Amino acid sequence: MSKTNRTKGAMTTAIHAGEGPDPATGASSPPLHMSSTFVSDRLAGFSAHDLEEEGGFIYSRWNNPTVAMLEKKIAAMQGAEACLCLASGMAAATAIFMTFLSSGDHVVISDVSYAGVAELARDTLPRMGVEVTTVDMSDLEAVSAALRPNTTLVHTETPVNPITRLTDLSAVSALARQVGALLSCDATFASPLGMDAIGLGVDLVMHSITKYIGGHGDAVGGAVAGKADLIARMRNEAAIHHGGVLSPFNAWLIARGAATLPLRMKAHQAGALSVAQWLETHPKVTRVMYPGLPSHPQVDLAKRQMTNFSGMISFQVGNAPTGRTVAQQMIDRLEVIHYAVSLGHHRSLVFWMETDLLMETSFRLQGDQLNSYREFAGDGIFRLSVGLEDAEDLIADLDGALG
Repeated sequence: MSKTNRTKGAMTTAIHAGEGPDPATGASSPPLHMSSTFVSDRLAGFSAHDLEEEGGFIYSRWNNPTVAMLEKKIAAMQGAEACLCLASGMAAATAIFMTFLSSGDHVVISDVSYAGVAELARDTLPRMGVEVTTVDMSDLEAVSAALRPNTTLVHTETPVNPITRLTDLSAVSALARQVGALLSCDATFASPLGMDAIGLGVDLVMHSITKYIGGHGDAVGGAVAGKADLIARMRNEAAIHHGGVLSPFNAWLIARGAATLPLRMKAHQAGALSVAQWLETHPKVTRVMYPGLPSHPQVDLAKRQMTNFSGMISFQVGNAPTGRTVAQQMIDRLEVIHYAVSLGHHRSLVFWMETDLLMETSFRLQGDQLNSYREFAGDGIFRLSVGLEDAEDLIADLDGALG
């Protein structure tokens, strides 16, 4: 796969893209290059700006062969020209903002997104002189009204964390192009196999590769995939100057996980659908949100835009006090599912997310935006990341915890 651009199947791509037998030893598995520096056989400048595109490896903050292997793999899986891997999903999001936004620019950001991104947008970017408008990305009229002549970037997330609300990427892409803005999308919930974000018009697709791509909960990382010229700008700005680079060891672990992503995503979807259908029948569950359910308010968009509905479910159990009670019951009673943050791992994870608390700390929504959030979340939700366990065991575990 590393020697050709020919299109291959999802499993073949996940296993072979970016890899090849080690030329030094013939090893079939990719080697782990933990060296911080590399011996040079030619004269080279001391600045990373002096690097040639195919000039080999000099220093691991600039480029590392194990990280480069993972970048090629993710680019191929996402259908993008290039990819940049960084130390975390937040490093990937920050790289997008800090590379393409300057003082005086305007950015439109989804009003519901990963909490760290939401707080960065509301607290840090304005301090840097960037104008920020948060908008419900499911409301295309609101997106259109938010755009300005100085809008440089539109950043969305679909499905959004934690409520699984969707963004029509083709429609938002068309709106962004009307003002010459780039469109970036956090596609962590969907994974590269759940949605063809590049084909839907996204310029920069970011993932927390800690989640589905790594898949095992043992390595933190982030990635941005897109056109080669955009990724090159990000590498010079974010990786080399900001320094939030990915450890080669984490890259090696994440690449090993990525090889099974197509199989895992099928299993995540199958398990999540079974659990979501069961949750809809439980007397203590008042609402379930899963893009693969007919009851999801955007199910038609989900069917049109997504090729895998992933393993992310949100569900309500009534008011906030009831939610807190059930959360404590989960902590006390769950035997298979872990009561823990994060998502996309082989083991199932669940966590209580109370609406009022999220509004105070991360989202700070009011008016119609708050009402839109509450349509999906009510007073609070349990975010459930369905892993690879047998669905009947997960259902029994939840049944015992719900009481």
